[in-house]
Amino acid sequence: MSPSLPPSLSTDLYELTMMAGYYVAGMRASATFELYVRELPRNRSFLVAAGLEQALEYLEALRFTPEQIGYLRGLPMFEPVPAAFFDEYLPAVRFTGEVWAVPEGTPVFAHEPILRVTAPIGEAQLVETALLAMVGFQTSIASKAARVVHAAAGRAVVEFGSRRAHGTEAACLAARAAYIAGCQGTSNVEAGFRFGIPVSGTMAHSWVMSFEREAEAFERFYGLYGGRSTLLLDTYDTVAAVEALGRTAMRPRSVRLDSGDLAVLSRQVRAILDAHGLTGTQIFATGDLDEHRIAALVAAGVPIDGFGVGTALSTSKDAPALGAVYKLVSFEREGRLVDTMKLSEGKHSYPAAKQVWRLRGGPKSPARDVLALAAEPGPPGARPLLERVMEGGRRIASPVPLASIREACRRALDELPPGLRRLDRVEPYPVTLSDPLRSLTERLAARAQEPEGTDQ
Repeated sequence: MSPSLPPSLSTDLYELTMMAGYYVAGMRASATFELYVRELPRNRSFLVAAGLEQALEYLEALRFTPEQIGYLRGLPMFEPVPAAFFDEYLPAVRFTGEVWAVPEGTPVFAHEPILRVTAPIGEAQLVETALLAMVGFQTSIASKAARVVHAAAGRAVVEFGSRRAHGTEAACLAARAAYIAGCQGTSNVEAGFRFGIPVSGTMAHSWVMSFEREAEAFERFYGLYGGRSTLLLDTYDTVAAVEALGRTAMRPRSVRLDSGDLAVLSRQVRAILDAHGLTGTQIFATGDLDEHRIAALVAAGVPIDGFGVGTALSTSKDAPALGAVYKLVSFEREGRLVDTMKLSEGKHSYPAAKQVWRLRGGPKSPARDVLALAAEPGPPGARPLLERVMEGGRRIASPVPLASIREACRRALDELPPGLRRLDRVEPYPVTLSDPLRSLTERLAARAQEPEGTDQ
């Protein structure tokens, strides 16, 4: 986040109208919200948490400039709001709260908090929209990338989706999320610059078409980049292009196939390359690929060494809206803590601040998670997933290197039960409630049915 561009208006209007309402009502006490996903997208059996780094950057940069405050003051909605809200409260707003979060790269499941925010209620409310956008988007892309990488079965996957992403910032952050989940690199140069992700590129059909002869296009490109070159074969005739390449002295690092029957063409191209002694030249495939097409190619034993995946990855095409939510789970009222929950059909929530405990599977017990109250001890042998990452509005530790996040993600995915990694026939993962959390949930639900109401 640039310090010259405070992100405080990166929110929905209703966050600010509620913030003003809390101010007028004199509500300054602490509240706790949790960010999670109610239901996993179709054909997903897990998600990969991502976006925490950008969320913490946002929280540390939170403030209102005089220009932003002037804009808000002029909105018709805020006409009834006292001047002190604009003159005294908003200029002093900073995020002063505490954040607990699941480390980036960690597999998570439905109803498990990815992030927990405790702060004065106005602050905690204001940040809802931005946190959902940041964490929800990158988690969506990382989850998709994990499926694509798994389908590739050890062959390289490069994120190629910038031109199909929903804006340039989304493109850059999609590359980051994809790298966390196992992609070897990206075509996005800004992501390489900002995050140190390896960048990769080939050539476009326009390069080949801008020369009178295809062979000249290859020669000029190879003359500049030599053995680093990747030559695009399918502008006119793939087989004719690779035959012509084989008759030259060029030894490109790889050739790219972008259309046609990739299974048939890759075998033809491999045979021609090998016949001309180009055994070290790899075959890289692109062209509307996703995890299902890649899995089919791998199952067919095609001689493709790597895949570039664009639209399906950078937009999480089959599940573009993750449906993350940010719900109030407890707040202070008149000096006492009140736990709260939502009972709407299909949108219920669990009360109180929570922790997720993960138990690794053994010979006689399957791997499982336990959703528990934050204050209660975990089951024997379990490890907590949420860690305190911010206190008093400031990070507790330095940012984790992206390479370390990526490696931790790889290990965590390898530990998942094999059935969870399938692309179809989703296998459920057991997430149970602790006895204290179940008891609290039942007690609050029963109280909500009483005629005189409850503390909800």
